[in-house]
Amino acid sequence: PCADLMYVLWLFFVVMAWNWNCWLIPVRWAFPYQTPANIHCWLLVDYLCDLIYLLDILVFQTRLQFVQGGDIITDKKAMKENYLRSQRFKMDMVCLLPLDFFYFKVGVNPLLRFPRCLKYMAFFEFNNRLEAILSKAYIYRVIRTTAYLLYSLHVNSCLYYWASAYEGLGSTTWVYDGEGNSYIRCYYWAVKTLITIGGLPDPKPLFELLNYFTGVFAFSVMIGQMRDVVGAATAGQTYYRSCMDSTIKYMNFYKIPKTVQNRVKTWYEYTWHSQGMLDESELLVQLPDKMRLDIAIDVNYNIVSKVALFQGCDRQMIFDMLKRLRSVVYLPNDYVCKKGEIGREMYIIQAGQVQVLGGPDGKTVLVTLKAGSVFGEISLLAAGGGNRRTANVVAHGFANLFILDKKDLNEILVHYPESQKLLRKKARKMLKNNNKPKDEKTGPGDPLIIPPKPDTPKLFQAALAAAGRMGGKGPLAQLRWRLKELKAMQATQQADIPVMRSGVVKLHKTPAWLCTAQTPCLGVAGKGLLRLILPFLVGSQGSSFSPIPPKSPVHRRSPVTSRKACTHLGEELFSKSSDSLVTIRVISTAQEDEEILAAEISEVEEQQKEEK
Repeated sequence: PCADLMYVLWLFFVVMAWNWNCWLIPVRWAFPYQTPANIHCWLLVDYLCDLIYLLDILVFQTRLQFVQGGDIITDKKAMKENYLRSQRFKMDMVCLLPLDFFYFKVGVNPLLRFPRCLKYMAFFEFNNRLEAILSKAYIYRVIRTTAYLLYSLHVNSCLYYWASAYEGLGSTTWVYDGEGNSYIRCYYWAVKTLITIGGLPDPKPLFELLNYFTGVFAFSVMIGQMRDVVGAATAGQTYYRSCMDSTIKYMNFYKIPKTVQNRVKTWYEYTWHSQGMLDESELLVQLPDKMRLDIAIDVNYNIVSKVALFQGCDRQMIFDMLKRLRSVVYLPNDYVCKKGEIGREMYIIQAGQVQVLGGPDGKTVLVTLKAGSVFGEISLLAAGGGNRRTANVVAHGFANLFILDKKDLNEILVHYPESQKLLRKKARKMLKNNNKPKDEKTGPGDPLIIPPKPDTPKLFQAALAAAGRMGGKGPLAQLRWRLKELKAMQATQQADIPVMRSGVVKLHKTPAWLCTAQTPCLGVAGKGLLRLILPFLVGSQGSSFSPIPPKSPVHRRSPVTSRKACTHLGEELFSKSSDSLVTIRVISTAQEDEEILAAEISEVEEQQKEEK
């Protein structure tokens, strides 16, 4: 496999043996460095390289996997047959031609080892496999291209010394004069010739002319190769600069304020340095769907799987959702979302922190969310106006967030109806919990008001209980029977109701428990209210019960002010039940729109209740 480090290491040794032959065969042929005194050292290294070539053929190349018909073939016999039929095997056999036997006839001539340089296929295979495992392969490409240029200079210096020795050292102004280190002096001349830096004598022989032309051609090829390598290594940086320059040109054309331009520049710089790219989706879109899913699972699954909203959902649905996440960078003090906005996204904090703001001024930090936290998930499934943001969320420093759009989630849920039902149920439950009314503190002097749809006041329940023991006679007993009917009707109309304080009820409007299907709620307020309803409660002096109250000055659903009765402060009205066990009093107060209703139960009644 391409990622097999042991095979890459072996290829490194093969390439080192190949480089020994490519670099030193020309040197030993042109320069007088191979002598009878050191010939055994040269031959020892030569045959060590031949041994590496032989092991590569017999051990490694016959065990290489290959792909046939889409399947990876790992059978040893099939792998061996595949290598023997390949072009690689033919070139390897040419590399090991036993031309060394000619040493016995012509002497140890390094040119007889020239076929060893034909093992170039191992060199290119090593390059491909090494680049596949390096995180910054462009560095190796630059080094390799530089080595190409140095090798060209190396071969040219060998040819220059050979030509000088052929014409005679120091015979002309153009050839090597034989002074100093021969290899370094010839290499310096080769550099001047290939780079054409000037200061060279005019070429006279044909060899000199061809050397000049070859030098110019080789140098131009090397420069072009180096430009391509450096350009490929900095392609991303070039794209980043191009995008930033285009954006700055656009903002200058429309005279965007400098503060906004500086924030845009900061976003470009931070996004590029933190991610190495401006948009991750541009890179992942080139990969197959399966590979994109594998990358998304490794990066995001641990975070998304912890979201309470998605727990219990289909695992494949979560996988599909991971591929729809997109990364967004927010600058310090950027608003991720504002209170009252329509929520269309869910946010997952990948890096950085965000702060949830609230309070009267909207600047109090309620909570700080760190990497791995999730917010806005309810907005994905909320409907009917329930998907508005309930608080401001601001980035605290640089924050990198993953965003999931509501549209993308709906497209996914079409294929997972069971998960869709579960998510809808969870969303409704979360919305219900978030929308529970909070207790509001009443200001000084304001009357206490019980939340809507309260139970019947306790004092009035006691009066009805006493009436129930009268044998079903009297107005209270009939009213008690009427209240039972009203409970079954589940009336939807609400009205303000009294709050009791130590047996005292403050009335401002007609209580909801006095409304009937035949009689609309009385909207009468003021001191004359209880004078109208009191006869229906206790039936003073044996008066008969009538379900229809007397006509009030105003008979509407909406409360209006009636004509005020002439009563004085502290004046009270009272009435007793027929058995004198229950007494109801009406007392005027200092406030014109308020009267106090008090109910008293005798001790005999309390004792009877305890005995029962």
